[in-house]
Amino acid sequence: MDLSEREVSLDVFPYVRVYKDGTFQRTAGTEIAPPCLDAQTGVLSKDIVIIPETGVSARVYRPDTVKADQKLPLVVYFHGGAFCISSIADPVYHNSLNLLVAEANVIVVSVDYRRAPEHPLPAAYEDSWQALRWVASHSVQGGALEDGGRDLAPWVRDHVDFDRVFLAGDSAGANISHHLALRLTESNPTPKLKIVGIAMIHPYFWGKDPIGFEAQDNFRKAMVDTWWTYVCPSDKGNDDPLINPFVDGSPSLAGLACGKLIVFVAEKDILRERGKLYFENLVKSTWKGKAEIVETEGEDHVFHIFNPHSEKAKSLIKRLSSFINY
Repeated sequence: MDLSEREVSLDVFPYVRVYKDGTFQRTAGTEIAPPCLDAQTGVLSKDIVIIPETGVSARVYRPDTVKADQKLPLVVYFHGGAFCISSIADPVYHNSLNLLVAEANVIVVSVDYRRAPEHPLPAAYEDSWQALRWVASHSVQGGALEDGGRDLAPWVRDHVDFDRVFLAGDSAGANISHHLALRLTESNPTPKLKIVGIAMIHPYFWGKDPIGFEAQDNFRKAMVDTWWTYVCPSDKGNDDPLINPFVDGSPSLAGLACGKLIVFVAEKDILRERGKLYFENLVKSTWKGKAEIVETEGEDHVFHIFNPHSEKAKSLIKRLSSFINY
């Protein structure tokens, strides 16, 4: 039967359509770009399986001109997509990370965590945590995890300065970065991994009760409400601590395992208020690091991913590069 003829039970617009027979169709974020040497940026990339037991993989990027003994900062990147679409091979992410690597002169490990609905949350968090442990394993000679994992990325082993490791992500990926930084405080992998800073681009946080202009945008508020309840089967709904870091029982932001953090928000983004609230709560906490916030006027959610060559997108990447290198 043609998909257009089947009865829809849930439309997780604009990402997923769920049918009454239990099947589903991703309606965005399914395109694929292979790893390559990008002629425009001079950035080389390759894909590797990093957690064989689950099939979790990563796309690793480096400048093609890196010298044999050169050590560069490492950015562990988590892509967005509301936890249910997109991947490391999505052309918009591939192109954006090529630009970041070229601008910042860094190594990037872009993590391909498993997605809902096949793997409901917290699978994405667990995959990302295991990926971070894999990164940590390369900071010692041989690059072997304590549980027997294999060294599959000589680029990471040979060219990363492990005193300059950053977490970064947009939307859902920024949410993941937050939770990993808290988990590092509680249970740092062996060997220990030091995170210099975290870059959160248009972070995906939410809550049951609207704040700011969320209350005036009923259509988009309903969209975000639906996204979360679809990917996270929790009786706490949109006040689950995974999506709302300020409900009772959430870990204190004072426990973030990094020395500095930057939050990017966009003026027209329905998630803007949550990014601002995160920044405000962070600076009011007892966290000892340095926090910054950057707002882009006139733009919407992850605009830099979809229009990477615009002047405002270039400005965002330059600001992110400065955050990493200074």
